[in-house]
Amino acid sequence: MFKTIKNDLPASIVVFFVALPLCLGIALASGAPLFSGLIAGIVGGIVVGSLSGSHIGVSGPAAGLAAIVLTAIGALGGYQNFLMAVVLGGAIQILFGILKAGIIGYYFPSSVIKGMLTGIGIIIILKQIPHFFGYDADPEGDLAFMQVDGENTFSEIFNALKYISPGATAVAVLGLGILVLWDKVLIKKAKFFQLVQGPLVAVIVGILFYAITKDNSYWGISTDHLVKVPIPEDTASFLAQFSFPNFSVITQPEIWITAFTIALVASLETLLCVEATDKLDPERRVTPTNRELLAQGTGNMISGFIGGLPITQVIVRSSANIQSGAKSKLSAIIHGFFLLISVILIPRLLNMIPLSVLAAILFIVGYKLAKPALFFKMYDLGWKQFIPFTVTVLGIIFTDLLIGIGLGLGVGIVVILIKSYQNSHFLHIQDKSNGFHKIKMTLAEEVTFFNKGAILKELEGLPKDTYLELDVRNTRFLDYDIIEILDDFSYKALERNIHITLIAEKGTVENPARFMDYINLRPNNNKRKTA
Repeated sequence: MFKTIKNDLPASIVVFFVALPLCLGIALASGAPLFSGLIAGIVGGIVVGSLSGSHIGVSGPAAGLAAIVLTAIGALGGYQNFLMAVVLGGAIQILFGILKAGIIGYYFPSSVIKGMLTGIGIIIILKQIPHFFGYDADPEGDLAFMQVDGENTFSEIFNALKYISPGATAVAVLGLGILVLWDKVLIKKAKFFQLVQGPLVAVIVGILFYAITKDNSYWGISTDHLVKVPIPEDTASFLAQFSFPNFSVITQPEIWITAFTIALVASLETLLCVEATDKLDPERRVTPTNRELLAQGTGNMISGFIGGLPITQVIVRSSANIQSGAKSKLSAIIHGFFLLISVILIPRLLNMIPLSVLAAILFIVGYKLAKPALFFKMYDLGWKQFIPFTVTVLGIIFTDLLIGIGLGLGVGIVVILIKSYQNSHFLHIQDKSNGFHKIKMTLAEEVTFFNKGAILKELEGLPKDTYLELDVRNTRFLDYDIIEILDDFSYKALERNIHITLIAEKGTVENPARFMDYINLRPNNNKRKTA
């Protein structure tokens, strides 16, 4: 793992600057103590990063859980009661891993995963526009369309244009210029520019800008537009920021319901992120999903024990990690140590970082996830890929991550049904002579109730006086619903003078009365093994 430290160390710095405001913002949006977000980020980096089998994924507090956390803290009677649910949720995730539930992540279509990445890229850009101009009414990390400040994604942008902060905007533009120059020009000039990342330079420039202009009435940046890390006065006050679960409420049904909800949503978000980051990984490595659930469950138990928010693998930090050239999970682990050390040693320095500079960094992350060329590529792949992709993107922008993915998955299932309808059989008109039609119909390898409509339509469309040859020799599974359709058609065929020849593995039969006697209802596993 340490062989790639020259790549992982610079990447970890970028991830640190991306994670810092998100940890704080998600805690604020969740109605939890600010320090709880930092705890989750630290545990997600160090603990989950160490246990995970993902090479480039980064874990921490997730925006998708903010609404659940906000509701649960109030409903369960306090934050310590909620922490008990987090601990139990982690234990349930470990159980999911033991039961090998990680396979669920492989059942999401590629078009939906690509739509998720693109949708998140667009929503990152849209959500960072207000912060770029120095308007920070909505906390960092809120990715839902309806925001915690009562606005929505687009109304917030219009509000931001009314309250532009000249200083915050100027340093954001300066930071964005540095990032583009670094990425497009300087990084190709010398090795130094590969080791020292552009985001680090942009943040340093932002701190210097704030320090130089803080007394200027026009260009000065208000403290409302800076990072807000809690600053303890001494060791005792630092330790006081940690909270511990109230174990006395472990028998309450509400605690278990919340725990299961956290486990289910956190696991689903993690599995989706794993699938997405694996697609982004330049080396195309595959993350063991069951091990990931075990790592996430362990992380959530530890986070809950010491006062942290629930943890998932998160796409914003993971994509920033990949884009910054990380090669191994050392980057995620180091970023967790950076969070820990910085909040202990330099919280005042961190609180001099303008949020607008961090918005500029996230602009680049968002753009690389949602490049316009991807839309054209998906369009060229055909409507069966483009429609689920587009629905997922729009769903994420106008609702939230999980609803958007659910909409995309729903459309993907409809596409599967349509394809199943189209591909249930192959129809060949072989000959047409003497007014007597000769038609051959070959059924697919597996035919289920999804195919009922297509097969029924073709059978009903056969003209009178037809010779039908039905070939099921390659059919390994035929749903009972299809058997019923064939039996009903056999009866009607007599009235329409349709002659049926069934060609099956058991032999050839003319006008069978019962198709079940000649067709397999269940998959023939032995034949599959032989094949």
